[in-house]
Amino acid sequence: MFEKKRTIIGLETGTAKIRVAVGEQSATGALNIVHVSEVESNGVVKGEIVNPGAALEDLRNALADAEDQANVEITHVVLGVTGRHVSGFNNRGVKMIPSADREITEEDVEDVLKDARAVALPNGHCMIHCIRQNFNVDDRTNLPSPVGICGSRLESYLHVVHGNKDRSQTAFKLLKQLELGVDEMAFNGLASAMSLLEPEHKELGALVIDLGAGTTEFVVYANRIIKHTGVVAVGGHNVTNDLALGLRVSQVQAEQLKLKHGEAIADDSCKGQIITLPTDVGLPARSVNLEHLRRIQALRLTETFEIIADALTDNDLWECLGAGVFLCGGGSRTPRIQELAEKVFQLPVTLGKSSLSGPTSVTSVPEFQAAIGLVRFGASQRARRSTGDSFMERLAEPLKAISAWRNPVKAR
Repeated sequence: MFEKKRTIIGLETGTAKIRVAVGEQSATGALNIVHVSEVESNGVVKGEIVNPGAALEDLRNALADAEDQANVEITHVVLGVTGRHVSGFNNRGVKMIPSADREITEEDVEDVLKDARAVALPNGHCMIHCIRQNFNVDDRTNLPSPVGICGSRLESYLHVVHGNKDRSQTAFKLLKQLELGVDEMAFNGLASAMSLLEPEHKELGALVIDLGAGTTEFVVYANRIIKHTGVVAVGGHNVTNDLALGLRVSQVQAEQLKLKHGEAIADDSCKGQIITLPTDVGLPARSVNLEHLRRIQALRLTETFEIIADALTDNDLWECLGAGVFLCGGGSRTPRIQELAEKVFQLPVTLGKSSLSGPTSVTSVPEFQAAIGLVRFGASQRARRSTGDSFMERLAEPLKAISAWRNPVKAR
């Protein structure tokens, strides 16, 4: 008898590409990535859909290709979300225990989590994730569970990721036109981290950076919990724009120069080198200085890393990163990007590949990590979806989105 497998689909609506990851989960819970399809993205800017008509056609093509290549029928997806409107923060809940010699109960835990979830989000925002971190009981800190411990003061800590409801719903409306349902929505940065990191990385502490075309997402794990999430509204397209302006070339030429001659570090090895550009018949030949090109690119990439480094400083996270930095996304293909990241962060840097099983030609592709991670996120939420409210109900309005997270879960 053949083992029954469940298909999970991760959908990333990226600035440069629409990606659809197909995963299969066995009855025992084992997860395998089968295929990732991608098509050019023409309706998305900085992770947000700005041209619904173009985005709808791209979604249709990507989903059809995934169905054909993986031999599956897609009816539901796990949708990735990003953009400058997405943000994360930590919040604390407190409950005083009437008697210091009474053991803390599950009811106490529910009460203190409810207090931690009572947050005021920006107008028009809803929760994307509400992730349990740890508990404190009096002077005992970082407890995974306080149940059965005696104490007088119980504290809970959550990490909340939220985003603009209207911007998130644009993708939902397009998927509805394609007669597709959304099982869950997840922050792309979290998905990338779930794809890349092994349990020991999360334990030691790690910074995951996904260098996309329109945005750069980052996530910090330590002691197996999420400490920080963020989005920098800068990506590979910004590098292309900088080159077009600085070198006085077209966007197309700037992209070609970036891919063929670009590096993350400009040093003496490129001094005096000139690149001759192809030109149309009858027009004078053009040339650009290679050192100038690489300095422009290095400045933008350095600035992106420094913004993330500043966030680490502001949140006292430098001591949490025992496993170092993990890079993914198309920007991680830039030659010498690992060297630049090591220079900025002063930490070991790894060019990440998925920890999930599947063809190496799929799991090792840096651009695929967010879509693959969405599959893992969907698998981790399977049990919760079977008993809790539907995701669409949780997204219905910001206040309901808060109250619906009755049982915060740890991202695994």
